[in-house]
Amino acid sequence: MDHLTIRAAAPEDAAALLAVYAPYVEKTAVTFEYDVPSVEEFAGRIARTLERYPYLIAEAGGRVAGYACAGPFKDRPAYDWAVETTVYIREDGRRRGAGRALYAALERCLAAQGVRNLNACAACPEREDEYLTWDSVNFHMRLGYRLVGEFYGCGCKFGRWYNMAWLEKHIGEHLPDPAPVKPFPAVFRPELLR
Repeated sequence: MDHLTIRAAAPEDAAALLAVYAPYVEKTAVTFEYDVPSVEEFAGRIARTLERYPYLIAEAGGRVAGYACAGPFKDRPAYDWAVETTVYIREDGRRRGAGRALYAALERCLAAQGVRNLNACAACPEREDEYLTWDSVNFHMRLGYRLVGEFYGCGCKFGRWYNMAWLEKHIGEHLPDPAPVKPFPAVFRPELLR
C-alpha cells in the first residue's frame, strides 16, 4: 500500500466513505444494516459523530483506504468514559495496515479526550460462511481488545442468523472521580493522527 495518511473526516467526505461502507452492507453480514444509506444520511452521521467524537479517514495514493470512528457506548452519564469503536477498510485494501493505523490514531484521540474504555461490537458466525468470518473479532483481539461476551442468534441477514461479540480495551486509569470527557473538537491536534 502507498504511504498512508490519516486525517479527520468531514461531512463532505460522505460519498467517498460510503463507497467503502456500501459493499459491507450489500455483500456481508459484517454490518447488520440492510440498505445502503444515502449520501445525505451518511453526511449527517459524520456530522453528528464529530460533535463529540473522532471520525478519521486513512488515505493512500490519493484514495480513501478506510475510516474509523467512535460513538457513545450508552447514553447514561455514567457511561461517558466508554465508547464504541468502528472501522471499515476498502474491499481491496484489507490486511495492509490501514485498520491498525486508524485504530492507533483513534485511540490517541480518545485518550486525549479522557475516554477510558473502548468497546467493539463485532458480528460473528457460528460457522464462517461467504457473508461473515471471525476476521473482525480476531483483528480487535490482535489490537489488545478482550472478548467479554457474545449474543447468540441476535441478527438475521441474508436468511441466516448471526451472533454478536462484544470486546473491550481499557486505555486509561479508572479513578474514583474522573475528569469529564472533552469533546473531540476541543482536544484535536494534528499530531494525534501521526
